[in-house]
Amino acid sequence: MIAVVGPTAAGKSDLAVDLALRLGGEAVNADSMQLYRGMDIGTAKLTAEERRGVPHHLLDVWDVTVAASVAEYQRLADEAISGIRGRGRVPVLVGGSGLYVRAALDHLEFPGTDAAVRARLEDELAASGPGALHERLRGLDPDAAAAILPSNGRRLVRALEVIEISGRPFTATMPDHRYRRPAVQIGLSVPRPELDERIALRVERMWEAGLVEEVRRLEAAGLRDGLTAGRALGYAQVLRVLAGEWTEAQAKEDTVRTTRRFARRQESWFRRDPRVVWLPYDAPDLLDQALRSAHAVC
Repeated sequence: MIAVVGPTAAGKSDLAVDLALRLGGEAVNADSMQLYRGMDIGTAKLTAEERRGVPHHLLDVWDVTVAASVAEYQRLADEAISGIRGRGRVPVLVGGSGLYVRAALDHLEFPGTDAAVRARLEDELAASGPGALHERLRGLDPDAAAAILPSNGRRLVRALEVIEISGRPFTATMPDHRYRRPAVQIGLSVPRPELDERIALRVERMWEAGLVEEVRRLEAAGLRDGLTAGRALGYAQVLRVLAGEWTEAQAKEDTVRTTRRFARRQESWFRRDPRVVWLPYDAPDLLDQALRSAHAVC
């Protein structure tokens, strides 16, 4: 199978469709926020027309009130990939959520949980906010802190829980890079100044496409109480607008800033994986380069 990875706004979704069309494949989503129903504009989810007839799996799976689970995603991804292979087609994994990509590709088992430890950390999160937990994680496991957004309280709680249970850094619980099935990862490389511009343009287009109204509809469906979806980039900022805390200009500016930081974390995560074959996002023969890379590796 083939995976298309890299930072947000690099053009992964379009390349995945091109690859699927050329190879007779089907796409499997590995963007944690695109699993949520109704979160379309703010996640840059491809429209039916943009999918160009390529079947896409693991989009619109969860309600916005459901807390994301990588272990559950792994089970769903295994089912989707096995089904695609069983039909004699090529799975094309696409997304920038690094842990989700590894869950789909690698021998990755998740540490257990401790209800008492989890409850205590969640109480701390409610009392002190995610910033305090992020600072603690930075002292215990800098690599994990660099990979997790400071606003992502749920993932911070999980990382600290694993550290406390295992006595090891959260990143130390991650196994060596080892595929469960033959695969190749294509990473899209974008120079930082260009990526920053692409992110700003994407955010502007999201606002023009009706992101505020999308969030308003989802708020009525429980988005504000969603432990995962309610903290998504763009959505969390618009929720503050709807609460009267920010202006739209403030929300838009913060969305651009935090998305740029997130993109740097994404690239750092994927750069640590020596198996990724990096290609320039704007190469005129990008599809051909990706196909050659896939054939060379496989």
